[in-house]
Amino acid sequence: MSYRYGEYRDGPDPLAPPYDVRSALDRMGDSILSGSNPGHALRDLLRQGLPGTDNRRGLDELLRDVRRRRRELRERGRLDGTLERARALLDKAIGQERAELFPDPSDDARLREARLDAVPDDPAGAIQELSTYEWRSQAARRTFDELRDLLRREVLDSQFRGMRQALADPDPAAMERVRQMMSDLNDMLDRDARGEHTQDDFDRFMSKYEDMFPESPRNLEELVDSLARRAAATQRLLASLTPQQREELAGLINQTLEQTGLAEQMRRLGESLHARRPDLAWHTPERLTGDQPLGMGDAVTALDELADLTQLEAALRQDYPGASIEDIDEAAVRRALGRSAVDDLNALKQIERELEQQGYLRRHRGRLELTPKAVRRLGETALRRVFSALDAGRRGDHDQTDAGAAGELTGSTRPWRFGDEQPIDVVRTVVNGVRRGAGRGGAVTLSVDDFEVAETERRTAAAVCLLVDLSYSMALRGTWAAAKQTAMALQALVSSKFPQDSVQIIGFSNYARVLAPDELAGLEWDMVQGTNLHHALLIAGRHLDRHPDFEPVVLVVTDGEPTSHLRRNGSYAFEWPPTPETLELTLAEVDKMTRRRATLNVFMLAEDERLKEFVDEVARRNGGRVFSPSPERLGEYVVSDFLRTRRAR
Repeated sequence: MSYRYGEYRDGPDPLAPPYDVRSALDRMGDSILSGSNPGHALRDLLRQGLPGTDNRRGLDELLRDVRRRRRELRERGRLDGTLERARALLDKAIGQERAELFPDPSDDARLREARLDAVPDDPAGAIQELSTYEWRSQAARRTFDELRDLLRREVLDSQFRGMRQALADPDPAAMERVRQMMSDLNDMLDRDARGEHTQDDFDRFMSKYEDMFPESPRNLEELVDSLARRAAATQRLLASLTPQQREELAGLINQTLEQTGLAEQMRRLGESLHARRPDLAWHTPERLTGDQPLGMGDAVTALDELADLTQLEAALRQDYPGASIEDIDEAAVRRALGRSAVDDLNALKQIERELEQQGYLRRHRGRLELTPKAVRRLGETALRRVFSALDAGRRGDHDQTDAGAAGELTGSTRPWRFGDEQPIDVVRTVVNGVRRGAGRGGAVTLSVDDFEVAETERRTAAAVCLLVDLSYSMALRGTWAAAKQTAMALQALVSSKFPQDSVQIIGFSNYARVLAPDELAGLEWDMVQGTNLHHALLIAGRHLDRHPDFEPVVLVVTDGEPTSHLRRNGSYAFEWPPTPETLELTLAEVDKMTRRRATLNVFMLAEDERLKEFVDEVARRNGGRVFSPSPERLGEYVVSDFLRTRRAR
C-alpha cells in the first residue's frame, strides 16, 4: 500500500492548537484603552478580523467580498435572454417556412403565407397559433420543436434548479417522471400541513428524485427553503422586466406549463411555498446591467444569489438594533463565498465564546464586561509594550522573568512558610524528601515540611501614588488612552515585580477618587470642568500616612494647571483662570508631600505656559522632576522613572 500526504482542505486544520484568545484580548485592549466599552471593542475586533498566523478575515472583508460578488452578478447579463432567444427562434422558423413556400405558386402556399402574416406579435400568442400549424419546411419544424424544448427546459429550470439537465433528452417518459415528482411533492407538502409528514416520507421521496435536486436537501424544511427562494426569484424576474416583457414572458410560462400538463401542480406548489415563506422578497424588482442575454434559468439563479447576497450584506453590516454575529447565516455564507469564508466566520464566532469560557469576559445585565483576569492581562500587555520601547542596554529597565520579586539571592535557604514569595530551592526540597523516605524503597514523595525557599535580600517597600488627570481636555488632546495605559502598566509592574509595595491610582477632574485596578480598563474621562489636583494630593497624602514605613513615590500625569479645589464643606470650587486660592491650597499639599519626604515627579502632556509655570514651582518647592513626554512615550517615562526611584532606594 502507498500513501500520499498533502494539505488538509476540508475546513480548518483538525490538529491545530486551540485558538489563543489572549492576542484577541490584546487587540480589544487598544480600543478599550482609547475609551471604548468591551462590547464595542469586541465588535471592532470582529469587523477587523484576525491577521497574523490565523489570518482570518473579519466581517468588513467578508462584506467587501459580498459586495464584489453582487457587482459581478449584476454585470453578468440581461434578464430578457429567454424572450430574446424565443423571438429569434420564432423568426427563424417563420423565415424558413416562408423560404419553403415562396417558390410554390399554389393557392395553398398563399394561404399558408397569409396565416403566417396573421401570427400575433407576442411570442406566447405566436407559439399558441403555430402549435397547430402543419409545417411544410422540415427545417422550420425542427426549429419550432427546438423553441418548445427550450421553453420547457427554461421554465422548469427556473422552478427546479438542475431540471435543465434532467430534460435534456426530450423523452416523454422523462416528462412523465417530472409530473409524478410534482404530484408527490405537493402531496408531501399537504401531509406536512396536516401534521402527518415524517422524515421517512422525505427520505423515500429523495431516493426516487434526488437527481432533480442538486442541493441535496436533508429534510423537508431545507427543500422548501430552496424551492421557495427560487420561486421568489422567478417572481422578481418578472417584476424586473418592462410591462410588455413581463406580459410576454408570463404568457410563455403559462403556455408551457399548460402544454406540459404541469399548470395545476405548479399552482399548488406556488401557493404552498408562498404560504410557508412569506418573508421572501417575492415581487421586489432587481436590475442586471450586463450585455450578455441570460436564459430564464440562469437569470433566476442570478436573482436568487442576489437575494441571498442582499440579506447576507445586511447581516454582515451589523448596523441594526440587537445585531449579533450569530445572526449571520452560515449556509448563506457558504453559498456566496465558499467554505473558506465559513471557516473565517466560525473563527470569529469562536472568539466571543472563548473569551467568556476562558474567563476574560462576562455578561452583566446584558452587557459585556472585563473580568479581573482580563484587566490583569491588559495591564501586563501595556507593561510589555512599555518595556519593549525602553533601550535594551539600560540595566534594570528590561523585563526580567528569571528572578524573584523579593530581592537578590543570599545563598542560604530556610523552611517554607505560608505566604512566602521567595523562589523554591528545588534541590534542597528534593533532598529533604529523599532523606525522609530513606530506606523505604520506591518513589520519592514530598510533603509540605520538605519545601525550602531561597532567602533573598530584603527590599524596601514603597507606597506608590499615581495621580491621573481625568478631565475632558485629556480626551480632546488625544492623551487619554496613553494615560490609562500608563496607569495599567504601572499597576501591573508593581503587582508583579514589587508585590510588597502598596500602589494607589487616583483619578481627578472636578473631584478626585481612588480607582480600583479592575475599573482602569473601562475607565472613561469626565465631561466636567475642573482639574482638582488639590483633592488628589489630599487622597494621596492619606495613602502615604497609612504606610509610614514605606518609601513614598508620587507621580502626577496631567495636561493642565489646577483650576479647582476642595472646599471645607466638601464641595468643589472651579474657576478659570485659576484663582490664587486654588493655587495656594494645591501648593500647600505639595509642601506637605515634601515634609513626608515624598518626591513629586510631574509628567506634562501639554505645552501650556501656565502649566509650565505651575510645575516649575512644584519642582522648586518639592525637588521633584518635570517631564514633558509625547503621549506615545508617556508609559516609558513613568515606568522608567519609577524603576529609577526604586533602584535608588
